[in-house]
Amino acid sequence: MAQDTGKLSVLLAEDEPFLGKIVKESLESRGFEVLWVQDGLKAYSAFRTFNPAICIFDVMMPTKDGFTLTEEIRKVNEQVPIIFLTAKSLTEDVVRGFELGGNDYLKKPFSMEELIVRMKALLNRPIKQPNHTSSEQFVIGKYVFNSALQELAMDGEAVKLSFRESALLKMLVENKNQVLDRKMALGFLWGEDSFFNARSMDVFITKLRKHLKKDSNIEIVNIRGIGYKLMVDDDS
Repeated sequence: MAQDTGKLSVLLAEDEPFLGKIVKESLESRGFEVLWVQDGLKAYSAFRTFNPAICIFDVMMPTKDGFTLTEEIRKVNEQVPIIFLTAKSLTEDVVRGFELGGNDYLKKPFSMEELIVRMKALLNRPIKQPNHTSSEQFVIGKYVFNSALQELAMDGEAVKLSFRESALLKMLVENKNQVLDRKMALGFLWGEDSFFNARSMDVFITKLRKHLKKDSNIEIVNIRGIGYKLMVDDDS
């Protein structure tokens, strides 16, 4: 298991020796504790014992690929952030990664500075506090959304949201019944208004629609070419 050194622990699964060594040493030089393995099977075993704060997985690996690895990890842990490293650029591959539970991706080649920024964005999640303020809670129809705890509750049952699901829902709620500008949301949550990031956000919008589907008075509408609108009929 990871020792309690005060450092944030990273599980890196990358089968290319040169790249794996560079990423490991670069992260360690920035204060992270890194466990590097070179195939997906070893990565799953390491995950169960190392208990990392964040995972970085290459998509194409021997024994078990990054997508399969992520799918298996999500069955035992829904919250740990996962970043994909991939040479794939097909939209369906990127979308599939998010649907399986990935939180972000980087296309090879990439800069370590960009990887660090994306890691910090995922790790900078609200920590559970026993006493939360009303500004962290929102009533959405029959649901209660707590952005600090990343929870969406209805009738006593709570669903845990990922960091991006929670952040995106908060932006929608704060602009309830108004249009949330697509470019603004992409810039804030993904750092860049690119085609791939836009498709990724579409996946997260679909996830939020599923989470909110039990209340028929709630709808997330796609305003083509502009953005999204969270519509809530509070009078029903």
